[in-house]
Amino acid sequence: MEGVLPLWFGEGTWPSPDHIVSSAQSALATGAHFYQPNSGNMALRGAVCAYTTALYGGPCPRERITVTASGMQGIALTAQALISPGDRVVTLQPAWPNIAEAFRISGAELDFVALEAKDGRWSLDMDRFLAALTPQTKAVLINSPHNPTGWAMPQSDLQLLLEHCRLHGIWIVSDDVYARLYRADTVAPSLVSIAALEDRVVSINSFSEAWSMTGWRLGWINAPAELGPVFAMLTEFNIAGPAGFVQAAGVTALSDGERDINDLKSKLASSYAVMVAALERIDGITFLQPDGAFYCFFRVDGMQGSLSTARHLLRHAKLGVAPGIAFGDAGEGFLRLCYAQPADRIEDAVDRLARGLPRAIQ
Repeated sequence: MEGVLPLWFGEGTWPSPDHIVSSAQSALATGAHFYQPNSGNMALRGAVCAYTTALYGGPCPRERITVTASGMQGIALTAQALISPGDRVVTLQPAWPNIAEAFRISGAELDFVALEAKDGRWSLDMDRFLAALTPQTKAVLINSPHNPTGWAMPQSDLQLLLEHCRLHGIWIVSDDVYARLYRADTVAPSLVSIAALEDRVVSINSFSEAWSMTGWRLGWINAPAELGPVFAMLTEFNIAGPAGFVQAAGVTALSDGERDINDLKSKLASSYAVMVAALERIDGITFLQPDGAFYCFFRVDGMQGSLSTARHLLRHAKLGVAPGIAFGDAGEGFLRLCYAQPADRIEDAVDRLARGLPRAIQ
C-alpha cells in the first residue's frame, strides 16, 4: 500500500552509527570474507565479556559467550539446547510472541502468567508468578524491559525469582535486548548482575535496538560454560556463525558505542514526550507508563477487536499499528505503536490515529 506510516515494527527510524558502518567496511576491505568459529570470533567474544563486566561487575569468562545471528537466533538456540518435547515452560503475557513460539517449536508445553495494569503502570504479581514455577517446570522466560508494555522487573523481584529457581532447578531464560533502553538509569535491573556463574541463567542480547543495528543480525548468549559446546554444535547446524565483517562492527559497537546509546536514549526521551502529549489529546485512550523499550501499548475504550481495528487503521488511515492480540490473549484491547521516530512522524501518526479510531471502533 502506498503512503502507509508503518509503526508496527520494533525498529527505530535512525540508521546505524557511521563509525560502526565504517568498521564493517574496513573489515571487508582487509579480507574478512571467510567462515568464523561457531561460537563467534575471539575478538567479539572478548569485547562482549569486557562490556558485560564494565556494565554489571563480576567476571564474565569468554567460555560463557556465544555469538549469534540476532537475539532471535539466540532464543531459538537456547530452546533447542534446553527443551525436550513435553517440557513445561512458563512465560508472561502480553509478550512478543517469538520468544514463546521458539520454545513451542522445540516441543515445550507453555503456561502463561499475565501482567496486570495497576496504578497507571504495568506490574507482576510475584506470588502468583512464583506459584506457577513448580518443580515440574523446565524453564521460565522473561523479557525486561518488556515488549510490548515497557515493564521492567525490579531488582528485588529478580532476586526472588533467582532464589526460587535455584531451589527447584529451573532454567531462567532472560531476553535482555532492551536492557540499555531503560528510562530510569544506564541499564535496567538484570539477573546478570546477581547470578553466579553456575546458576541456570541464560541471558540473550542483541545489537539491534541499543545500537540501531536491526538489519545486521548480530547478538550473543551469556550462559553457563557447560552450554558452550552445545551452542557451538547447534550453530554449526543452523548457520555456522555470523559473518566476520558483521562481527567486526559488533566489536566497535561494544568498545566505542556508549555515545551512540546515549544519543539514542536522548532521542527516545524526546519522542516519548511528544507521543504521550499527542495521545492524551485523544479521548478513550488509556496509556500505561513504560519503564523502558520504545513502545506505547495503549488501551482503546470500546474496541471490539484489536486485529480488526488495526486493519481498519491500515486501510482507512494508512497507519500501521500492532494489534494487542498479537501479543497473546492478555494483549486484547490494546494497540502498540513504536515511538522510535522523529517528532513529525509521531505527530502524523497520532493525527491518523485520531481520525481513524472513531470509525474503527463503531
